[in-house]
Amino acid sequence: MTELPGISGVPTSRPRAEKAARLMAELKAQQAAAPTAAERDVDDQAPPAAQSQGQPVGQGDYTVHEGDCISSIARDSGHLWQTIWDDPANADLRETRENPNVLLPGDQVTIPQRHPKQETGDTELRHRFVRRGEPSMLRLRILLDGEPRRNVPFTLEFDGSQRTGTTDADGKIDEPIPGNAHTARLVVGADDDENRLEYELHLGELDPVSSIRGIQARLQHLGFDVGPIDGVLGPRTRDALRDFQTRNHLTVTGEPDDATQARLQETHGS
Repeated sequence: MTELPGISGVPTSRPRAEKAARLMAELKAQQAAAPTAAERDVDDQAPPAAQSQGQPVGQGDYTVHEGDCISSIARDSGHLWQTIWDDPANADLRETRENPNVLLPGDQVTIPQRHPKQETGDTELRHRFVRRGEPSMLRLRILLDGEPRRNVPFTLEFDGSQRTGTTDADGKIDEPIPGNAHTARLVVGADDDENRLEYELHLGELDPVSSIRGIQARLQHLGFDVGPIDGVLGPRTRDALRDFQTRNHLTVTGEPDDATQARLQETHGS
């Protein structure tokens, strides 16, 4: 379930939302905030694994920006996402990132040249062609107090379009959207539902789990309070890591060690 970037979903209504709702998403999500000098001092004391994060990889002429993923790059360049992802020139990027929906700003991507394809057909007749690889799929799982929100109505809005549906028996939403969509609005629950929640979704902005921003975003999606997603391994992020480690029976250190990153990625789903 990684066809589209993961998302940031922050409830914008109901006071209970921030504590109760957990929006798990398979693809990208953060808002940047510059660290203060004091925060930078704290970050400088992070373990080597944390300090080595944030190094761009790959080669090519295209530089990844915040909000980019292979799906959006492919949509904008007229390729299938597999064409770019599987290109031999992107081998280093593919090996390091592993997930085409989880890129780091600054990564370099090779976009291969497009080659026209010819199709035969009778003249003076109308022919229909379908572009493969579109749409992409937005796949989410909605939890409340750790339990799936089963068979609950939802409304999804993006690019001026609106869709309605119902979560499945596992609280999941699986909806087709354009590969280069960057924002969406999701409302879960009927108007008279006391647990009705509204989310502003930022698509394509989930950094790798090896980065502090990627760790913060995943913790936030799982309901842990990390404060601003700023790439700083500060006190609130460390407390959130300790809470996550405690709940998952890991060694409690407050550090983003390899075991914690692996469990965080597994629990988050991307």
